[in-house]
Amino acid sequence: MDFDLTNEQEMIRREVRKFAEKEIAPLALELDEKEEFSPELTRKMGEIGLFGMFVSEQYEGQGMDYLSYIIAVEEIARVDGSQAATIAAGNSLGIGPLYYFGTEAQKKRYLPKLCRGEALWGFGLTEPTAGSDAGGSKTTAVKDGNDWVINGSKIFITNAATEMTLGVTVQAITGKRPNGKPEYTCFIVESGTPGFKAVPMHQKMMWRSSNTAELYFDDVRVPQENVLGNQGDGFHQMLKTLDGGRLSIGAMGLGGAQGAYELALKYAKKREQFGQPISKFQAIAFKLADCAMEIECGRNLLYKACWLRNEKRPFEKEAAMAKLYCSELMGRVANHAVQIHGGYGLMKEYNVERFYRDQKLLDIGEGTSEVQRLVISRYIGC
Repeated sequence: MDFDLTNEQEMIRREVRKFAEKEIAPLALELDEKEEFSPELTRKMGEIGLFGMFVSEQYEGQGMDYLSYIIAVEEIARVDGSQAATIAAGNSLGIGPLYYFGTEAQKKRYLPKLCRGEALWGFGLTEPTAGSDAGGSKTTAVKDGNDWVINGSKIFITNAATEMTLGVTVQAITGKRPNGKPEYTCFIVESGTPGFKAVPMHQKMMWRSSNTAELYFDDVRVPQENVLGNQGDGFHQMLKTLDGGRLSIGAMGLGGAQGAYELALKYAKKREQFGQPISKFQAIAFKLADCAMEIECGRNLLYKACWLRNEKRPFEKEAAMAKLYCSELMGRVANHAVQIHGGYGLMKEYNVERFYRDQKLLDIGEGTSEVQRLVISRYIGC
């Protein structure tokens, strides 16, 4: 067994870490406080190749393996969850469905701009009454000649209402299957299409400088050529997309845990009580030891899932495990980190407070912790 990263993967970690510390860290607190999405930072992340990392060079992607992409998300999340969310959603949820399921014409039309980081794309699945129950969607699309007419709404959609947003992929009901269950189809809806409105959501507890939107479709008319893949494949496409997305959420949890742990370790070494650094007290040292151990466990689990995907072997169970473990891992580490900081950990001027808030979305987004346990239990035969 070889646990070493390749030279290229090690270089990606170094370069992305350097970028995050130089470009993102100085702005993270201000952007969080203002609840402001940054097109400038997003374009800079595009310029260093953080979009389309797993897309072939044919469409102006980087042509890298999936683990390289996950390492990049991890390193951004080590500094700021909001910018990591922009990268993770931009790749796994925005670019992914177009790349894996789109026609050649659709790929050529949209992927180059998205891979260059010049534009963003949304993933319209969640609805006000259909979150964990992805099959409970109410948004509909009705065939009218050579067009489809879409009506409905989506909520909590990342990257969908920025000045850079080129469009969204939206799942809608297009009929019934022979077994009586709804037929789902995914559609490409470009920004500016009549009847389509994307509204930014504010007053979030976490990811405050990531863009989150509500989407409204009021007799939105799109041509047949905007069907993603084939009619009726929507539900399958969405589930496959979420399998890959779980790995990026796992990377956000792992990177966030690493960042919170490093903040706590640094603080514990310089904060003195009773004449010595608090890191010397067993109560604090054991917390840090537990954090270091669990982060190592999470990294091995996540990287194994990515290795399975790279090898084109089944990885869905491991992806659910990695997403669940790394999400909850960040919660435990961030909680220890705040406790170690004491009262200072509750103040916004200390970054650990932001890590504590940002973690909660990981327990909910792209399949709640409860859903991940359900998925895992089915894979083990329960």
